Amino acid sequence: MATQDENQEVTMEAEVMPKDAEPLCDNAEKLDSDAASQTAEGNSTTQDSSIINGDDADGKQETVDLKIIWNKIKYDLKIPLDSTGAKLKEAIHSLTGLPPAMQKVMYKGLLPEDKTLREIKITNGAKVMVVGSTMNDVLAVNTPKEVIQQEVKAEENKKEPLCSQKQHRKVLDKGKPDDIMPAVKGAKERLPTVPLSGMYNKSGGKVRLTFKLEQDQLWIGTKERTEKVPMGSIKNVVTETIEGHDGYHMMAFQLGPTEASQYWVYWVPTQFVDAIKDTVLGKWQYF
Repeated sequence: MATQDENQEVTMEAEVMPKDAEPLCDNAEKLDSDAASQTAEGNSTTQDSSIINGDDADGKQETVDLKIIWNKIKYDLKIPLDSTGAKLKEAIHSLTGLPPAMQKVMYKGLLPEDKTLREIKITNGAKVMVVGSTMNDVLAVNTPKEVIQQEVKAEENKKEPLCSQKQHRKVLDKGKPDDIMPAVKGAKERLPTVPLSGMYNKSGGKVRLTFKLEQDQLWIGTKERTEKVPMGSIKNVVTETIEGHDGYHMMAFQLGPTEASQYWVYWVPTQFVDAIKDTVLGKWQYF
């Protein structure tokens, strides 16, 4: 009997085991399926999060749409509002091919490179004027001008001081004008935003100088008329300190190929002399 019972237990165990094995296998497949599903969902969530984060990053950067005008051609530019003037020049370079060092960028005056567009309160749709020449243009135009400047300088060294020459003495002897702008000796300042006024021309009449950077022009105004001179046509600028008045200069703009075309202006405040010469002669292009 004992042997029979043992055989029955063995038989029963053999019958039960396959039944227990089947659900284990099913559970394993189900676990594998659930794990794969979770992994796919995890990948999907990660991808969606990345996209959302990217949108958020872009949304945090406020931009402004500008109209860039150079050489009578208009360009549309979208740029972050917190970009500096230097970054704006780089963007203009990519649009026009004009190197940043050869750009004059104007928005309500000369645009500072170290301030952001937000700081100078530039607005959406604003027009930004750009003046400048490519390197090829500079080489073609400025080389003859430089030769003329050297010849004029050499000739000046041979002559007596300008202040002592008769044609200048008759104007200088009138004395300093009462309404001339104050001089700041030893200082170098940028061009003022208002016209330089109160000065004399060679006939002793009052004259004012207005620098229209956006048009690349120098306006020479008298009581009778205003002459608009392209800065690129000015061959040279001659200056000399007025004897006995260190804070003021006499200055000539050479409008043609010879000294006979010089337009003289007297009592120019010394702090603006370098800025005038650099702006008119285009030396800013090499900074």
